[in-house]
Amino acid sequence: MYRLRSMQIAPNLTALLAGASAVLAFAPYSLPLFALLSPALLWLLLRDQPPARALLRGWLFGLGFFGAGVSWVYVSIHTYGNASVVLAAALTLAFCAALALLFALQAWIGARWFSGGHAWLGFIALWWLFEWLRSWLLTGFPWLYLGYAWIDTPFSALAPIGGVWLLSMLSLLLAGGAVEALLRRQLVPLLPGTTLALCALLLPNHWSQPAAEPMHVAVVQPNVPQLMKWDPDHLSSILDQLIGLTEQQPEAELVVWPENAVPALYHRIADRLAPLLEWLETTNTTLITGLPTATRDLNNPERVLYHNSLMALGEQTGLYHKHRLVPFGEYVPLEAQLRGLIEFFNLPMSSFSLPQRNLSPLRLGRHEIASAICYEIAYPELVRKSALSAELILTVSNDTWFGRSIGPDQHLQMARMRALENGRWVIRGTNNGITALIDPKGQISARLPVDETGVLRGSVTPMTGQTPYQRVGAWPLLAINLLLLGLRLLRVGAARKHDGAAAAGLNN
Repeated sequence: MYRLRSMQIAPNLTALLAGASAVLAFAPYSLPLFALLSPALLWLLLRDQPPARALLRGWLFGLGFFGAGVSWVYVSIHTYGNASVVLAAALTLAFCAALALLFALQAWIGARWFSGGHAWLGFIALWWLFEWLRSWLLTGFPWLYLGYAWIDTPFSALAPIGGVWLLSMLSLLLAGGAVEALLRRQLVPLLPGTTLALCALLLPNHWSQPAAEPMHVAVVQPNVPQLMKWDPDHLSSILDQLIGLTEQQPEAELVVWPENAVPALYHRIADRLAPLLEWLETTNTTLITGLPTATRDLNNPERVLYHNSLMALGEQTGLYHKHRLVPFGEYVPLEAQLRGLIEFFNLPMSSFSLPQRNLSPLRLGRHEIASAICYEIAYPELVRKSALSAELILTVSNDTWFGRSIGPDQHLQMARMRALENGRWVIRGTNNGITALIDPKGQISARLPVDETGVLRGSVTPMTGQTPYQRVGAWPLLAINLLLLGLRLLRVGAARKHDGAAAAGLNN
């Protein structure tokens, strides 16, 4: 009995560690080999297992995967939500355990309906589909996609073709194919992955072209402490700093302030900004700043809705409201039940609403800008759609919530992937880092040190032309994976029917 129990503990522990090892594939570690080893180990542990055992191992893998990969959630809950160490750890664990249920379900479905010959293809299709599922289920949590690991490799040429989704598929084909090739002692399972990898080396790397001359931009990184940001006593000093840094940039055509850089509604600080607006008009400069805004509810005019917004001032005007809100940080699910229980459920500005109507896009001169606030940049399809007619991408964030954890590095890596997918320059403005300018190949052109006040000066070029991914998105890969699973279901169903008929014949 003891020996049997030990034999069960070892693979379960391996599943947990295999999931945790995946974090090494992503920034700041950027070791893409682990984007192969982690899923390969999971498939090795799930192969030929009964559904109940696969369910447990899938959940343990997911617990390690998210426990290590999104551990930065603890910082915002404990440091800025004022939860105790025990409570913050428990909430972080509960969050990761809930996300791990997706891997558990994925593993169970694979063992239940996609076992038998070529089951590894079902494993690959299910993993990919669950990555896609995480892009929209319950507003989505599109973090830690395997494809991000390949951004600094020659395989990144696949991103403009099929986005991060195609790079995830490459990772899965290579990982699953390697396991099957070793166990079967055949090279055939390696062919799909190696063929896709070779195609990446032959693909063109120019899908977009300059639409205008380079434009000078200045991105302000104010580095305001999070605990000070929403204190009304510090509003005046925050504005003084932002205005002072901006007026030192007369050569910039665009100045960017980060997410909620102005911690007050615009009408409350309009008089204070009046001299700056005059300066912007004199220098032909556009300022885009993050700030909260208020609108009347279209369905109930007596009700005021608050939005996490971007506003253009000066040479150009415009407004953008955030479309993907962060649970608990920007809105509280089950608000009537949770609001007030602990300080974490009362974070500043945690009552934002979604926009009720479409707004005109932000512009820089005659050039349209696609906007993404905070973790909106993590949504491949959201950014793709907004960038279809845009020539630049702007993303602003306040990653101060996550301290010096791995969260900001992962966030920057996603912004780099969006630049590569869409063939556009990305301007990334943050409160305390990582502020950067990213070229259309996903490479960082310039950046500021973390936790320092400063202004990032540089040039960006409006781009035209569309990548294949921009045109069609993830739909071709979605169709391929659904077709693959459908064929597997038909084959497994036919095999079981045949086995049942054979057994009936023997009984007769």
